[in-house]
Amino acid sequence: MLVQRVITAVVLLIVLAMTLASDNPWPFTALLALGAACACWEWLRLTVRQPPSGAVCVGVAVLAFVLMLGSAWMWLQDGGASWRDIVVQILTPIVALVWAFGATGAVVQGRSSAPPASAMWSLFSVPAIFTAWSLLALGFMQRGWWFVVSLLALVWIADIAAYFAGRAFGKRKLAPKVSPGKTIAGAVAGVLGAVVWVWGSSFWAGSFGESLFARLGLPLGLLAAALLGAISIVGDLFESLLKRRAGRKDSSNLLPGHGGVYDRIDAILPVAPFAFLLSGVLS
Repeated sequence: MLVQRVITAVVLLIVLAMTLASDNPWPFTALLALGAACACWEWLRLTVRQPPSGAVCVGVAVLAFVLMLGSAWMWLQDGGASWRDIVVQILTPIVALVWAFGATGAVVQGRSSAPPASAMWSLFSVPAIFTAWSLLALGFMQRGWWFVVSLLALVWIADIAAYFAGRAFGKRKLAPKVSPGKTIAGAVAGVLGAVVWVWGSSFWAGSFGESLFARLGLPLGLLAAALLGAISIVGDLFESLLKRRAGRKDSSNLLPGHGGVYDRIDAILPVAPFAFLLSGVLS
């Protein structure tokens, strides 16, 4: 299992590095769209009534993929300014509010025994995933690969810090009804890891941290980094809640040893809208 997990991770990193190294934005944008469409399919498998989930989930995922590629084409042709403004100025704040109050409220309530089928969360899947994809794609087109990677690293480092701190010091459970493995110590370490990374990476030109501190200053920038670390935990717990309701361990088996794509990007989905709103880089 560990060997399979490592091999999958290495292959994914190589593919990601190759797309980021290209001077053409299409490889990274298309890879991002493919992953987002897969995550949309996996999310809907957890929340659409069974059956006929198969046709519905695949159909919506394909439409989402086409929508993402169509949006990317307009942005790259400089003909989609109005659509870009709708995404950045209207859709992003709305999606962020749903994550802040709707998803966080569901996690706090922790009703893991509730029926898995949910029209509300099914409908939210497309704008949530499309918004995160749009912001990362636009960030890559306008700010470059380092900006996007430094933002993604915030989520990765928070997750790694939470995992090891939880194993070493975790005693009190964070959300036992949702994810028994998550601990308060792990959550604190995850938030601290995010803060340290954003502060440390801010000294590199073109990073997300640099943009965040340039706009908010040091004190507010550190608070914003802590908020992003906390919202990444909400994203992780929210997916855990959906999986527990659906009786699944992983969102799918698309990534051998890792589960599904949604399992890998669950924290990125809520972090992206908050990150871009706080940094103001696309406003």
